[in-house]
Amino acid sequence: MLLRWLYTILLTLVSPIFLLSLYKSKPNKPKFGSRWKEHFGVTPPLENQSQAPVWIHTVSVGETIAATPFIRALKQKYPNIPIVITTTTSTGAEQAAKLSDIAEHRYMPLDLPFAIKGFIRKVRPQAMLIMETELWPNTLHYVAKANIPITVINARLSERSANRYQKFQSVFDLFAQNLSKILCQHSDDAKRFIELGMNEKNVHITGSLKFDISVSDSVISEGRSLRQQLGKNRPIWVAASTHQGEDEQVLTSHRQLLQTYPDALLILVPRHPERFNTVHQLCQKEGFKISRRTEKADNLQQAQVYLANTMGEMMVLLASSDVCFMGGSLIGEKVGGHNLLEPAALGLPCITGPSFYNFADITQQLTDAGACFVCPNQAELTKTLVQLFQDSLMRQQCKAKALAVIAQNTGAVERSIEFIKPLLVVENS
Repeated sequence: MLLRWLYTILLTLVSPIFLLSLYKSKPNKPKFGSRWKEHFGVTPPLENQSQAPVWIHTVSVGETIAATPFIRALKQKYPNIPIVITTTTSTGAEQAAKLSDIAEHRYMPLDLPFAIKGFIRKVRPQAMLIMETELWPNTLHYVAKANIPITVINARLSERSANRYQKFQSVFDLFAQNLSKILCQHSDDAKRFIELGMNEKNVHITGSLKFDISVSDSVISEGRSLRQQLGKNRPIWVAASTHQGEDEQVLTSHRQLLQTYPDALLILVPRHPERFNTVHQLCQKEGFKISRRTEKADNLQQAQVYLANTMGEMMVLLASSDVCFMGGSLIGEKVGGHNLLEPAALGLPCITGPSFYNFADITQQLTDAGACFVCPNQAELTKTLVQLFQDSLMRQQCKAKALAVIAQNTGAVERSIEFIKPLLVVENS
């Protein structure tokens, strides 16, 4: 109790700094507008309050995308139960809006008692599902106090995080005492939660929801259309979710690739939208012929770099390409890579740098299967790109191996829904 109140005082003091960063205007970042009040628990009532909704918290863009197959499957299974999705960020809200046909969006209140209690009074959820491991002490306390069961879905707990929690066991205990169930991606995650004190009966292994990725016909169709515009027969590779300090290395590899394949195209996708303009300037400075996704250009087949300065189109961009390099992996240990499941689901040969600890399991599975290549530096990235473009049979073999890994790991959505089924109250309407 004392620990949680000390935390609340500290959060109250630092929240202005957090909110300043959250609300700061950045290029290509959606604005919160008048909805900023929702962060303080001033939440509009749901349009559909026919019965108590399921509350799903997905934080931001990545978690919302990953949770989408689960949310759609849950709605299909229980069509009468309303769903409300909360995100903290405006980019997450933009992604959640794509599910407006089956769910309503609200901003997640700050982890302050008055804000959390205000949200609960207005929304009156029957269950809370938290995507991955976004745990906040006051949220968990007041939700549990309202007799609302809390389940963490698609839970991950790295060895590094587990070691930190062990040093501050009382902090983890604040979380654990309020959780009904934890549905883990892998056995290692489950083992770490149990070692930290979670009741083994409440910890289950469901696999990663991200493996239950479906590639829609529209994605394939849009990808083919874009490929026609970019050039059907030229070598095209995607550098996805790149970070500052990585774009330079990617552009160096592309310049070297152009020596072997003068018509090669790089689709460059910066991770953060506020960097779109900076990366565009970098490409110009480096002397590349560049076209932006938001520009209507007639000479796309002459472009050497295609800058994806939009959000939510990753699958289409991947579907138009031959090879994917996943960013966040060539700049030391500070990022730890990004998820390779989307390119793998499209059958693309994958390349990553040496730092991929955030997605070690999927990366290792794809690497062991021969569908992913780990490059320790920029020079090896160039070498691997040339090798893949020279060998079409190798690319086809990578495709078959990647799709096989995806197929072996599907089913997490169905298993997760089965585990939360006993916690739901289903009313006929």
